[in-house]
Amino acid sequence: MFKGVDFFPHGTKIPVLEWRRFCVSISLIATVLAIALLSTKGLNFGIDFKGGSLFEIQTKSGNVDIAELRSQLGELDLGEVQIQGLDEPTDALIRVEQQDGGEEAQQAAADKVQDALGEDIEIRRVEIVGPAVSGELQQAGIIAVAAAIIGILLYIWFRFEWQFGVAAILALVHDIVITVGFFALLGFDFGLSEVAALLTLAGYSINDSVVVFDRIRENLRRYKKFPLVDLLNLSINEMMSRTVITSATTFLAVLALYVFGTEVIRGFSFAMLFGILIGTWSSIFIASPFLLWVGVKRDWSGAAAKSGTAAGRA
Repeated sequence: MFKGVDFFPHGTKIPVLEWRRFCVSISLIATVLAIALLSTKGLNFGIDFKGGSLFEIQTKSGNVDIAELRSQLGELDLGEVQIQGLDEPTDALIRVEQQDGGEEAQQAAADKVQDALGEDIEIRRVEIVGPAVSGELQQAGIIAVAAAIIGILLYIWFRFEWQFGVAAILALVHDIVITVGFFALLGFDFGLSEVAALLTLAGYSINDSVVVFDRIRENLRRYKKFPLVDLLNLSINEMMSRTVITSATTFLAVLALYVFGTEVIRGFSFAMLFGILIGTWSSIFIASPFLLWVGVKRDWSGAAAKSGTAAGRA
């Protein structure tokens, strides 16, 4: 009989809960550093949140001369103009800061840049965001992330019990804060696509945690007198193969987007790559220790089963 190929060993006995203080300490340090970076350095908000103009250009012959472009556009008196080379030497991104005078002034600045570039440079993409729109988008992004976290908390609370919900949200907030802090550390642009990546990461991370929590709930019903730490270790190890293989395959798929994708999705794919690593770490080493510390009930499964039986008889 044909057997599938195992890429990860089954029946592992990794003492995850015995390492909980060390693992949580690492995550706590990383979270504090991320918050410190966000408080001091802050995020490098992209055009979606700051407003301004963005041009993706490509030379029709030869490579982009960034120094010449910077000098040429600096004479337009448009404030800060950032020019960033892309993977191809013929491509570049030009960012022009938000102009005083509203959207009309922003459009006039964009027209000046297009005229200054001349016919030897092809403008492949233009984005213009006014100050009012950028403020609304920033507010909408914050509301979207907060609403996702609250919705996940309510779902886990309904699906399991409040201890599981609190542990899952603590792990999820840990993932998001560290990922955003990494963007602050590297100074990468942070815009709407990165917010979309955070929301995707939230769903991915909570899915991993729910799978482990579901196995914990099953084992709480199965092993009534098993020591809680040993039961959590058993549950994590039983799901270790699934967690690692799922994360690895997702990581490879997103890595292909990052390597071969365009600049438009580069920030999204980078946030996903880093988020998958952090999400896998938290699902294995952080969520269950949190569940232990918030005090999961050993008699919860029995009480739930009795109430369910009574309801069925009624």
